[in-house]
Amino acid sequence: MASAIHSAGIHAAGSTIPPVFSRLLTSLFTALMLAAAPAWAEVSRDGAAAAAQQVTGGRVLSVERAGAAWRVKVVTASGEVRVVMINAATGRPM
Repeated sequence: MASAIHSAGIHAAGSTIPPVFSRLLTSLFTALMLAAAPAWAEVSRDGAAAAAQQVTGGRVLSVERAGAAWRVKVVTASGEVRVVMINAATGRPM
């Protein structure tokens, strides 16, 4: 099954995709690739602390790496000690 891309559009197996759709598909693919977070862009220790503080409203006591997550120990305004797990790739609480 041969396919070719040229200025008239994409030809594949007897069908032709008009150039406008070809450009649209290319733009969509590029946008999706740019939107995907690269694997090496992980949340820092400070970023994990800030995320945990935002979720609990407390004061961060410690931050430790735990595999694919950050383990953040926080003391709340009421004195309760909580542990918040933050996804190291996304920065979201788990």
